[in-house]
Amino acid sequence: MRKTVIASALIAASVLPALAHAADAAPEHTFTSNVTLASEYIYRGIGQTNRKPAIQGGFDYAHSSGVYLGTWASNVSWLTDGNSTVSNSIEMDFYGGYKNTVGDFGYDVGLLQYFYPGSGYGNNPNTLEGYVAGSWSFLTLKYSHSFSDLFGWVGSKNSGYLDLTANYELVPTVNLVAHIGRQKVNGSTSGDASYTDWKLGVTKDFSGTVVGLSYIGTNASNEYVSLLNKDLGKDRVLFSITRTF
Repeated sequence: MRKTVIASALIAASVLPALAHAADAAPEHTFTSNVTLASEYIYRGIGQTNRKPAIQGGFDYAHSSGVYLGTWASNVSWLTDGNSTVSNSIEMDFYGGYKNTVGDFGYDVGLLQYFYPGSGYGNNPNTLEGYVAGSWSFLTLKYSHSFSDLFGWVGSKNSGYLDLTANYELVPTVNLVAHIGRQKVNGSTSGDASYTDWKLGVTKDFSGTVVGLSYIGTNASNEYVSLLNKDLGKDRVLFSITRTF
């Protein structure tokens, strides 16, 4: 009886840690979704909804190997604000890529297709970008490169966007978010349409619901904004609530 008890104890001691480790292992397939309510949609410093609220959401799939796929959508108005012949009210994004880590360094590479269903366009606003990103601690550096004209700008293929973002935990569940980006726009015939945008904000996580408040600015020229019928969007405050499931 004593030998049986000892043997059982030894088996438990060897098996239970293995079971616990298996339980802690990341699942092979992960599905997540998110929904956001925002005071407006601002992208790379430029307003997309003419200072009106935005509702946004997406679905993501990730494999334990590092491969991922996803889709995201938001209401927009920039294509119709300056052109009543255009029919469009939504942006749909489709993306996929691969990300992993090497020690303390993370990397991410992928493709992103911006799609604007509708009609009445001049040059097609749909845009395909490739991207590569590296991260360390609370810092992420990302470069995006357009393989098509950039959001309908004629001749802007091979434009690029460089983005440095810091997401620093001030205290548990409260993060400081800082960002600076540089958009290089090819194909401008009347001057340099490239510009810089920046962001400084704070987020608070309430058990999966993240509330954010940020200041956003840009030095984008009126040429870039007027040709794309976008709101310049200088010096504004953005409020958002995001829930992840």
